[in-house]
Amino acid sequence: MHVKRRQTGKWYIYNFVKDHNHELLPEQAHFFRSHRNVDSIKNDLRIRKRKILAAGSKQFSAYQNVDFLEGYIRNQHDKGQILSLESGDSQMLLEFCMYMQDKNPKFFYAMDFNEEHRLRNVFWVSSKGVDDYNYFSDVVSVDTTYVTAKYKIPLVIIMGVNNHIQPTLLGCGLIADETLYTFVWLLQTWLISMGGRAPRVILTDQNSALKQAVAAVLPESRHCFALWNVLEKIPSKLEYVIRWQDNFVIKFDKCIYKSLTEEQFESRWSKLLDRFTLREDEWVQSLYEDRRQWVPTFMRDISFAGLSAPSRAESLNTWFDNYIDAYSSLREFIERYKLIVEDMHEEEAKANFDGWHETPDLKTPSPFEKQTLLVYTHEIFKKFQIEVLGAAACHLKKENDYGTIATYSVKDFADNQVFMVTWDQTKLDIGCSCRSFEYKGYVCRHAIVVLQMSGVFSIPFKYILQRWTNVAVSRHAMSDRLDEVQAKIRRFNDLCRRAIILGEEGSLSEQSYNVALIAIEDALKQFKNTSSLDCDSRPHSALRQAFSGNEEVNDGSVAAAVHEVPGTSLTSSSKSQKRSDAGNKKFESYESMMGKVQPVQGLVNAGSQVGYAFMDNAHATSLIPNAPLVAQHNMAPVRLQSLPAHIQNTMPAQYHSSIPPYVEDKHIQDLKR
Repeated sequence: MHVKRRQTGKWYIYNFVKDHNHELLPEQAHFFRSHRNVDSIKNDLRIRKRKILAAGSKQFSAYQNVDFLEGYIRNQHDKGQILSLESGDSQMLLEFCMYMQDKNPKFFYAMDFNEEHRLRNVFWVSSKGVDDYNYFSDVVSVDTTYVTAKYKIPLVIIMGVNNHIQPTLLGCGLIADETLYTFVWLLQTWLISMGGRAPRVILTDQNSALKQAVAAVLPESRHCFALWNVLEKIPSKLEYVIRWQDNFVIKFDKCIYKSLTEEQFESRWSKLLDRFTLREDEWVQSLYEDRRQWVPTFMRDISFAGLSAPSRAESLNTWFDNYIDAYSSLREFIERYKLIVEDMHEEEAKANFDGWHETPDLKTPSPFEKQTLLVYTHEIFKKFQIEVLGAAACHLKKENDYGTIATYSVKDFADNQVFMVTWDQTKLDIGCSCRSFEYKGYVCRHAIVVLQMSGVFSIPFKYILQRWTNVAVSRHAMSDRLDEVQAKIRRFNDLCRRAIILGEEGSLSEQSYNVALIAIEDALKQFKNTSSLDCDSRPHSALRQAFSGNEEVNDGSVAAAVHEVPGTSLTSSSKSQKRSDAGNKKFESYESMMGKVQPVQGLVNAGSQVGYAFMDNAHATSLIPNAPLVAQHNMAPVRLQSLPAHIQNTMPAQYHSSIPPYVEDKHIQDLKR
């Protein structure tokens, strides 16, 4: 908005750009410089992170959408856990997941039990993680460092990267072991929580079981090993070489980082093995077999968005190191989980605020720098500035010219290397042998020099990835989506409260039950006849089949006909035969609305604010002492699509979620949000 002053002394608006207009943001007011005068204790990041759990952050309303956990930890005991947890941790973990889901229905969690119905694996992801994945699903890291390092809590972190090169938490898991089954369960559960959309790239450590699980569950994703995970093993695996050969690391780094082509890498690797007599080393042989999954030469067409770095200290995976150590208990981690999420949101909110209200300093008069000044986020712009400055140290020479396509050799004096750049002036296509754009997501200094010499003074639009811009997540879209989600949540919560009252009053007598049942059936009939409900908003057939259709009862278990997994069961219970019969009647009414699907005898709606819960009473009792608490969780069979037979025949897993994983239609998806 631009204003001018008239001769009369009054001001008037002479230019207004609506696209830049937005609602007032009181929750971000503390980011203004005039509001940043907080006391030293709140400014001390170390103190705030490790000693002040939530008191110092409550004042910041930027946390208004984060679930608070004050007063949550309870002193209840559970002696039947299978994970390496302390007494009471299983119960606490279950209540934690219920608490988080009660605060936000989009919170997703799953629990896996062994054959004795004892807790084995756990996974959860916040609603923020699900939303972040919708925008930044290109690269995902599965970090098992805390498991392999034998931390007190076997924590697995699933992370992504936002447009500010900041970590986004896409899920947390607690696993009992590092077997193939466990990793298949974890990845399949995570994939379900993210709507079944696989990432383009997934980063893990060099674990054989995890490697097989990724190939089975995420066959379309490019599986790579984190570079830091491979390099940090060298001192221990090749200690006998490093101790006596001082120049081994130098030669190894040259082979890994300086090889521009596969042929060059193969030649240098062969010389490396011969010089240091490593051809018989099994670990070195495994590195070569997996070379396409960790050597940069073979991955220059992949953008890791900062998740793959030479050392773990330089990677984004160290975020959790500020909050937990090898001796942290699960109780301590749950207490700090809220702070972890809040700090992530605070850093992102501040970066978003700075991106819209502050402008980085220009270091050159380059038109490329000016072009991207207000486009890239500050973090990416600073990295791109380095490329603009580095262009001064490059000298190019035209090698050949085929019509509109020209090839240049660019001498980079900073790296003392020569790179080949191809430029198509008609299609505005430019490519460099350094593969910087493919690897980092922005053009390199070598391409900048060629563009300048070709008379092009702006980067082609196709080479400015929206992923790294300030509009990667539209502020207007975020505001509209938030309003829509909040409205749906309000409507849903209001209906849930009324339904609870209806259930309490309707269960007092047979007469009141019939009145309530008739009212519910009438309402469902009106839904069917209302033109506002489209036919495609009905629950998907997979959902109907998952609960009732084409299922057979055999010795108290229900085997799902859809995507059946051997050994997986869906069981039921009732507090009394009368309650069970009443539940069956309600379930039959629901099925008649869904399309006259045959009911499953013995199933009851055990109660969940969002979804349907079916659980065996004996199973619940054997899990933890508080059986009624456990009986509120949805049980559904794992859907392992396109998995090898030996994986499908692994031990059974049972999923817990407020929304069944089979939901695909728009109406039920809206309920999830």
